[in-house]
Amino acid sequence: MQELPIIQKTYDLILWYVPILNKLPKDHKFAIGDRIIKGLYDLLEQLIIARYAKDKLGLLEPINARLDILRYQTRLLLNLSLMANNRYEYVSKQINEIGKDLGSWIKQQKNKDK
Repeated sequence: MQELPIIQKTYDLILWYVPILNKLPKDHKFAIGDRIIKGLYDLLEQLIIARYAKDKLGLLEPINARLDILRYQTRLLLNLSLMANNRYEYVSKQINEIGKDLGSWIKQQKNKDK
């Protein structure tokens, strides 16, 4: 079975983002860094589970909320001066790409159910 682009993009985001999050100052690493990392891993797991599920739509829609939380957490890093602007721009672009793919997948499932 061919890898879905959204799963590969999420995997690549984790590979890029986790080392950065692990270098946060101790007081922020445990408060927000670990939460973001857990959220990223959960996101990847949820996408893989949805890939094999019969009722994909029921699993995909809550992932949108997970992505939105990730956006806000990432913006917090920028606003707390824990992330450089160029890194923020890069990670935001990656999250938005995943969001576009997710939106397309949800739309495809809704059309399939009609």
